[in-house]
Amino acid sequence: MSEDDRHGKADHTHGAEERHGKADHEHEPEEGHGEPDHEHGHPTHERRYDRESVKAGTWVNRGVLLLVLVALAYVAYAVSAAFFPRWWAQQVGGQVNGQLSAGTLWGLFYGFVFTFVPLLVIAQMRRRFLNWTWRIIILAVAVLLAVPNWLTLSVVAGNSKAAHAGERIFDVDAPGFRAATTIGAIVGAVVALVLVGASIRLSRRRRQVKELKGQLSEREQAERDRELDEREHERRDG
Repeated sequence: MSEDDRHGKADHTHGAEERHGKADHEHEPEEGHGEPDHEHGHPTHERRYDRESVKAGTWVNRGVLLLVLVALAYVAYAVSAAFFPRWWAQQVGGQVNGQLSAGTLWGLFYGFVFTFVPLLVIAQMRRRFLNWTWRIIILAVAVLLAVPNWLTLSVVAGNSKAAHAGERIFDVDAPGFRAATTIGAIVGAVVALVLVGASIRLSRRRRQVKELKGQLSEREQAERDRELDEREHERRDG
C-alpha cells in the first residue's frame, strides 16, 4: 500500500470522528432549560407569591370578620332591648313592692355602689406597670360592674316596647327608684373622683418626698466625701 493511500484513510477516519463529536454535542441538553428533577423526572419550578395579592386577601378577611362582629353585636342589642328592660323592671318592682321609701333606698344603693366601684376600678388603668391587655380587661370588668345602672338606663332612655313596659312597672311597683338612682349615681361619681384625685395627689407628694430624700442623701454623702478629702490633705501636709 502506498503512502498516499494511508494518508487518505487517516483523513477519512479523522473526518468521521469530528462528525460523531458534533452529533453528540447536539444531543446534549442545554443548561438552564428544564433541568430534570432527580426525584420525579420533571422540571422544577420555583413558587413565587405576590405580596399585593396576599395583602388584599388579608384585608378582605378582616373586612368579613368586622361585618360578622357588627352583625353579632346588632343581634345581641336587639335581643337585649327586647328582654332586659322589662325583666329588670320586674326584678326591681319585686324588691320595692310599691313602697316609696324602699324605692328611694334601693335607688340610692344601686346608683351609688354601681357607679362608685366601677370608677375606682377604671382609675386603676393609670398604673404604669400595666400593659394594654390588662387595661382592656380592667375596663371590661368596670363595665360589667355597672350593669345594674346600665339596665336602669335602658328602661329610662330606651324606645323599645320592653322599655316602655319597664317604665310602667317602675311607676306602679317601684316609685322613686329612678330619681334615687340618678342621685346615687351622681354622688357616687363625685365621691369616686374626689378619692381618685386625692390618691393621685398623695402619690405625687410621696414621689416628691422620695426624690427630695434621695437628693438630701446624695448631698450628705458629697459633704462626707469632701470632709474625708480635706482630712486626707491635712494629714499629708502635716
